[in-house]
Amino acid sequence: MLSLTCRAAIKAVIFLGSKFDSGEKFSIKEIADAIDENEHTVGKLLQKLVKESVVNSSKGPTGGFYITAEQSQQKVIRIVEAIDGKDIFKQCGLGLSKCSETRPCPFHNDYKPIRDLFETMYNNKLVYELYTNVNAGGAFLKG
Repeated sequence: MLSLTCRAAIKAVIFLGSKFDSGEKFSIKEIADAIDENEHTVGKLLQKLVKESVVNSSKGPTGGFYITAEQSQQKVIRIVEAIDGKDIFKQCGLGLSKCSETRPCPFHNDYKPIRDLFETMYNNKLVYELYTNVNAGGAFLKG
């Protein structure tokens, strides 16, 4: 359902959140290494996240990427919308452009409730909730 880039973006934001208390800023390479993702991909997604004010960046020798207290309280759906767009939860499970209630694809009736649950989950989860679990050792960002 979510693109690989979007999943990497969520991991990057969770990583930055997990380091919020330290006040550190991180380079693209450090973030890519921490979440086991391609450095080029992480660079591109971070540009989008900064543009959408999901994360911040600063330049210079002490610069890097970071999140603020306010950003740690944002809903995960903001990350999804910044990377995959707002229509991700309206797409057909088979990728058909004309799938609807009146003209369903073979998966429509099974896929729609699952897609709706995913949207609800991303709307209800805060970045803070996810990185708190990582910091407590109850969840991980690398396989």
